[in-house]
Order: sequence, then structure tokens, then C-alpha cells
Amino acid sequence: QLQLVESGGGLVQPGGSLRLSCAASGFFFADFNMGWFRQAPGKEREGVSFISASGARSDYADSVKGRFTISRDDVTNTVYLQMNSLKPEDTAIYYCAGGRGYGLGPAGYSYWGQGTQVTVSS
Repeated sequence: QLQLVESGGGLVQPGGSLRLSCAASGFFFADFNMGWFRQAPGKEREGVSFISASGARSDYADSVKGRFTISRDDVTNTVYLQMNSLKPEDTAIYYCAGGRGYGLGPAGYSYWGQGTQVTVSS
């Protein structure tokens, strides 16, 4: 199985930046597509970004395009989400996920981290 642990969340002012990390342990990390999702209180979980197993393809929710960048490092088994120009509406718990899922839909992802809180507020 794949174990995923997110880190890097915290409190940041609007316009600021954070880099989230998702540390993976277990086998076959390089074979999994990976995604970042977020869930705000009272709202449904939404896909934020996706990166293919090879790292060659990625996608972003319209709300974060141009501001967020997803990347992966198969040497350290880590997926990153660089978040710039943060807005209050980015406030949510952010989860990383892995599996056969392809894109921003959560259904195809089998493994999930525990989440890390991101709060954007002045």
C-alpha cells in the first residue's frame, strides 16, 4: 500500500505563498497518478491539481490556474503543490491522493493523506 503524509500548510496572508509537500512511502509510487484536492467547511471536496505518473501531464482547476504548480520527485517520493498569490477562497484542508485516477475527479484515487490545513487570511 501507499502511505501519504501532507505537510507545509499554515496561515498566510492574501497574496502570499505556500508549498505543500506530500511524502509517500511504500512501493510503486512512480506508477501512480497523483492529485491534490481540497475541502472547505461545508463544501464538497474538489480537485485542485493532477499530475500523471510520468510527470508529463498535469491539470489544474480553473480557480488555481496560473497560481499553483504541481510537481513530483520520484527520487524522494514526494509530490509538491506550490501555491502563489493565495486568496482567502483557497482556505481549505488540502489532501494529496494517489492511484489510477486520472484528472481532477476523486473517484479513481485509492490512497489519501490525512490533510493539511491552509488558511489565507489577513
